[in-house]
Amino acid sequence: MPTLFRFFATLAVLAGLAFAVMFALANFVVPTPREMSVTIPASKLQPGNR
Repeated sequence: MPTLFRFFATLAVLAGLAFAVMFALANFVVPTPREMSVTIPASKLQPGNR
């Protein structure tokens, strides 16, 4: 069973690294808000024209 234990230990280390990366991204990366504009075609604004 040493191979199985090594496999689980490797999976645990990889899961820990993934958790650490997600934690760092969630806490240390600050998104910058910015304005957004979307152009709507005139055909979508007319209610009777489907």
